[in-house]
Amino acid sequence: MVVAVCTLELEIPASHSLKDKRHVVRSLVARVRQAFNVSVAEVGDLDAWQVATIGIVCVSADEKYAQGLLEKVIDNIERSRLDAVIADYSIELW
Repeated sequence: MVVAVCTLELEIPASHSLKDKRHVVRSLVARVRQAFNVSVAEVGDLDAWQVATIGIVCVSADEKYAQGLLEKVIDNIERSRLDAVIADYSIELW
């Protein structure tokens, strides 16, 4: 069993309040959950207006599949979310 964890740091430059940020983050989380078989949650920078840290996790029997799935999620976010810019991300496998 392989557990793959992605920590994703987002910049949301158009956000001017926590309400704006939450709207973007909730939309992103819902779309990722709907499109991919992964668990997603906001895990950091909860009180910052223009940054968010998102955790994405998947469990699989195949290490290459888990790595590839998280890379597809990141690619999907980069292509489809114009209101959120990926500042940094890391993928860890256990």
